[in-house]
Amino acid sequence: MPFVKTSDNVDLYVKDWGSGRPVILLHGWPLTSDSWDDQALALAQAGHRVIAYDRRGFGRSSQPFGGYDYDTLADDLAQVIDATGVTDATLVGFSMGGGEVARYMSRHGGKGIAKAGLISSVVAYLLKDESNPDGVPESVFDDQMKAPILKDRAAFFASFAEQFYGVGYISSPVSQQMIDLFWTQAMAAGLPGTLACIDSFGKTDFRPDLSAFRVPTLIIHGTSDKTVPIKPSARAAAAGIAGAQLIEYDGAPHGLNVTEKDRFTADLLSFAAA
Repeated sequence: MPFVKTSDNVDLYVKDWGSGRPVILLHGWPLTSDSWDDQALALAQAGHRVIAYDRRGFGRSSQPFGGYDYDTLADDLAQVIDATGVTDATLVGFSMGGGEVARYMSRHGGKGIAKAGLISSVVAYLLKDESNPDGVPESVFDDQMKAPILKDRAAFFASFAEQFYGVGYISSPVSQQMIDLFWTQAMAAGLPGTLACIDSFGKTDFRPDLSAFRVPTLIIHGTSDKTVPIKPSARAAAAGIAGAQLIEYDGAPHGLNVTEKDRFTADLLSFAAA
């Protein structure tokens, strides 16, 4: 079953590895399910069934012109869960994928989900406004992301990958080949979805969704994340989700699944197995 067809005729590319208690992995923007491969392999080898799919508009999935709001994306997730027949699953979202976790928990009542994970996630609310003074100014999304993507998408993603992984002028925690892999995945996405998702993850307020988390929830975030600042995201989410466990990786950037791979994989395996 390499594809699941949604109710609006979008084909979602699905990976389904291993057997056992299921774990569903949702990727970040602007990547694909391949960005989870290291953790997916470890989970499958540890006795889990691992499901990861390319979000609509990204990777090998269809590239429709619309449907990039979180209600639709949560409905896509619900249809993947239904098609794969999983129950009692651990649902984990990285970055933008955390929003899908939150909206699924509220919109679909967390059906089939036993645990939730928010990794470098955009939840609770990124946009700076009067109610969220620690958020990100709207100009960052419009002028520093969408505008340069429209001007030269290839150049933007080469630069954005470095911020994503915390690359500095003197040292880098990742190889040039990892930057190239990021760029290749980002450039595989359709332009409509690439742009629309910036508004979705940057301007959607997930604070009303937090009360829908009624399962054990693990939150992991890097304290040096310049892509998704920790204060309006992970710390706010941990404060709003009853019983959530927050683990802060001191000095880690946004892409901690790569830069802190061994530690993060071990934490995820422990959470899934508990």
